[in-house]
Amino acid sequence: MSTNKRILVTGADGFIGSHLTEYLVRAGYDVRAFVLYNSFNSWGWLDRADAGIKSSLDVFAGDIRDPNGVRKAVQGCDVVLHLAALIAIPYSYHSPDTYVDTNVKGTLNVVQAARDLGARVVHTSTSEVYGTARTVPIDETHPLQGQSPYSASKIGADQIALSFYMSFETPVAVLRPFNTYGPRQSARAVIPSIITQIAAGQRNLKLGSLHPTRDFNYVTDTVRAFEAVMNSDQALGQVLNAGSGFEVSIGDTVRMIAETMGVEVQIETDEQRLRPEKSEVERLLADNRRLRALTNWAPEYAGVDGFRRGLAKTVEWFTDPANLANYKADRYNV
Repeated sequence: MSTNKRILVTGADGFIGSHLTEYLVRAGYDVRAFVLYNSFNSWGWLDRADAGIKSSLDVFAGDIRDPNGVRKAVQGCDVVLHLAALIAIPYSYHSPDTYVDTNVKGTLNVVQAARDLGARVVHTSTSEVYGTARTVPIDETHPLQGQSPYSASKIGADQIALSFYMSFETPVAVLRPFNTYGPRQSARAVIPSIITQIAAGQRNLKLGSLHPTRDFNYVTDTVRAFEAVMNSDQALGQVLNAGSGFEVSIGDTVRMIAETMGVEVQIETDEQRLRPEKSEVERLLADNRRLRALTNWAPEYAGVDGFRRGLAKTVEWFTDPANLANYKADRYNV
């Protein structure tokens, strides 16, 4: 697929979306960035993009929940990379209705517009749809388990997207990233929570459960997966895991971050950070063979060495005072 295609990125103002938008502009694509409308005229993380990036962007401010705005945004675009979603699991416990509206209905709005206007869609899933691993590594045939309202809403969104491929031959692929991390991530995620607490001078860290394992992906690997999938005809109709294939516990992650930052820390369990027992996803480890087979993608930050390199870059960004100032390290972020 040539770079003169016009690409709509929904959720372009967020963590992964802003990295993806910048990457695509630098690669020569024509990008329309869908950001959440707000009275501050904020473009989220894109406000901090280089002037050259911002001047190259067609920014569309709207709301993924509104079908009329979504249709207008999709007009004239060849590809939709659909990242707009509510993703915080604790917030889904007390505001689940917004997750259905944003994640399920928002996805319906995207694929309906794409069907009518002839655009290809890469829909963003999440490893959370698998719940606690029954078998490892987790491949795309693993049962889906909605262990939180968030994961249930993403299961619904994935199925809506795939149903349009099955029912109408709308060109849809589902990319299922495992736990992405890196610069700009929300402090409600565990890696930024650890780094920002240490950077703020704390040595007695407040964290939730330490034994669950995760398959962490550095953000540029996730971004490259989006480009690979959108350019692969073989990916259409498929669900594709984007994971590093490396499993690490939260406790070991804390130790590796502390080593990277050159400090010794103690860990204190913070009850409000613990998930309900049946809701906690205990183990995640990706089988990424399908994505590797159908595209030219492979993780550049795989294994323990790759994880350490990704953590070093993440720490470097978060410990820049200008970046750290955006975070509230002294409180629990839902």
